[in-house]
Amino acid sequence: MIRLENINKSFSDRRKVVKALQDVSIHVEKGDIYGIIGFSGAGKSTLIRMVNRLEKPNSGRVVVDGQELTDLTAAQLRKVRRKIGIVFQQFNLLESKTVFQNVAIPLILERADKERITKRVHEVLQFVELEDRRDAYVSQLSGGQKQRVGIARALVTAPSILLCDEATSALDPKTTESILQLLKRINREMGVTILLITHQMQVIQMICNRVAVMEEGRVVEQGSVMGVFSRPQATVTQEFVRTVIRDQIPESITELLYSERRNYWVDRLKFVGSNVKKPVISEICHIDGVEVNILGATVQELENSVMCIFILQLIGEDDRLEEAEAKIDQAGVLRERVVTS
Repeated sequence: MIRLENINKSFSDRRKVVKALQDVSIHVEKGDIYGIIGFSGAGKSTLIRMVNRLEKPNSGRVVVDGQELTDLTAAQLRKVRRKIGIVFQQFNLLESKTVFQNVAIPLILERADKERITKRVHEVLQFVELEDRRDAYVSQLSGGQKQRVGIARALVTAPSILLCDEATSALDPKTTESILQLLKRINREMGVTILLITHQMQVIQMICNRVAVMEEGRVVEQGSVMGVFSRPQATVTQEFVRTVIRDQIPESITELLYSERRNYWVDRLKFVGSNVKKPVISEICHIDGVEVNILGATVQELENSVMCIFILQLIGEDDRLEEAEAKIDQAGVLRERVVTS
């Protein structure tokens, strides 16, 4: 659906050249909700602007729905852009116009007839649950309502792709959740492929099925949300994941472990998907010579599945502890030893 291949983009002024994107490649399948995350300056906004050719790469290929955009004429590009909706962080609405007038703008620019405009605007306002506000002025709306207007405007031309540029960054947590649920409905019920950028890992966790992590103009890690969350490799990815998944040993517990005089290991276990039903902890509790303490636990929903994390203290002789770890590994549970006495 969207294929960015070996994209490079630089900006220059009189003093220096800034490499905004460096050999970036991502592939978004039809029906994905694909998230791109990174700190400010990572290159996220530049990358998403490649998809509708608001930015042209210095090198590399941009292919959308089988069509390469790099060398399209202005007329050809306008045709492609009709199928790509955009939702902005700051809404980009006309405050002095009504909700209806704002949503109708793309169709007016297409010179659609009034009957089609009225019908289509009604449909999308009903979908975003704002049909009762069609005649209200944008200046009278809350932030969440303004973003719903922005989403309705992006949907009015029936796009197959929706680009979301930090679409929830200006909203409070409760409103953010409602907007994310709306985006999930758009993806599920309208079949719209969504590519979004964010600096909030909670957004990725709540609605995305795939994610790319960017740092200094490069994609440092990408894959399924479950795969990236369960085994983050890059340091920046680990930092993002820890903002939503608390899998570290609290300092107060670490201090208690220092006073432990018996031989012990501390392991972090991650039960993913169907593995959550495996009675591994119960089984290792029945190994002679092994004592098990649960130091911490957390449960996270990801990609309509579940990941459970346990921090276990295994007490006993090394050969007994090795047997316990072998049983954990045989069950297919992700395991990492984090402390050895």
